[in-house]
Amino acid sequence: CSEEMEEGNHSEVTEFILTGLTDRPELQVPLFVLFLLIYVFTVVWNGGMMALITTDSQLHTPMYFFLWTLSFCDLCCSTVVAPKMLQDFLSEKKSISYIACAVQIFFSIFFSDFECFLLAVMAYDRYVAIRNPLLYTVIMSRQRCNLLVAGVCVVGFVDSVIHVCLTFQLSFCLSNVINHFFCDIPPLLVLSCSDTRIIDILQLASMFYDVAISVVIIFLSYVCIIYTILQTRSAGGRLKAFSTCASHLTAVGLFYGALLFMYFRPSSSYSMDTDKISSVFYSLVIPLLNPLIYSLRNKELRRAMNKLLTQF
Repeated sequence: CSEEMEEGNHSEVTEFILTGLTDRPELQVPLFVLFLLIYVFTVVWNGGMMALITTDSQLHTPMYFFLWTLSFCDLCCSTVVAPKMLQDFLSEKKSISYIACAVQIFFSIFFSDFECFLLAVMAYDRYVAIRNPLLYTVIMSRQRCNLLVAGVCVVGFVDSVIHVCLTFQLSFCLSNVINHFFCDIPPLLVLSCSDTRIIDILQLASMFYDVAISVVIIFLSYVCIIYTILQTRSAGGRLKAFSTCASHLTAVGLFYGALLFMYFRPSSSYSMDTDKISSVFYSLVIPLLNPLIYSLRNKELRRAMNKLLTQF
């Protein structure tokens, strides 16, 4: 590093260079095609889910309101990463401006927190639906649903602002090459010549806080759900109740499994290549799978889809 950069601050960095998913030239085009297909299907399936729920009046219930919101979140989460990633596969210089890097980190954290807490809200919604089916739409009124989603947005916004503000107050004088395919805080901290201990602690505390609260809500909701189901005398009623939760539990398992693997694995097993693969699954594959998970097991969605198709 130049002496001038070492004595300066982060304002001297005008752009970062992303190393990308791989440095092997022969893989750039095949990977571009693969991830282009993943992104296109993500947009089509999540956009289709949102359009289906919006246009079918029978799907205007709290459950499908949250499912619409989840599809929107997944669509945005993928869009934060995929377009830049696709561009870089075909570019020799994989650069990203200082401001664009900050924006990408902000929205990456925001939609990660959003989905984390939204899954907890959806677990609570399932509990209310199974525990009080006759009062379900009264308890989960549109106002309450909007307030729950607004609360999730506030948590994500505050967490994103804190992380971005603290991260971009650092001095970046070691290098401007980020060993990743998008801007993320851990590989960015490696480039800093400032003391990053506070941000390291904050990031770990924030992740533990987010995961702990949402997991506790999901766990308690399903304990109550299981207890309620076991009180049901009808075997058909128990099966129907379990089936309404199966898709949500699958989505929860995928999301939190990827999250725990990314952030809570032993430091001795950490490698940037592993982190990149985890990030691909977390930010691109899960948004692709969620609409499939919900639509394949949901008779009402399949009915609405068949109804829509017969109109053309």
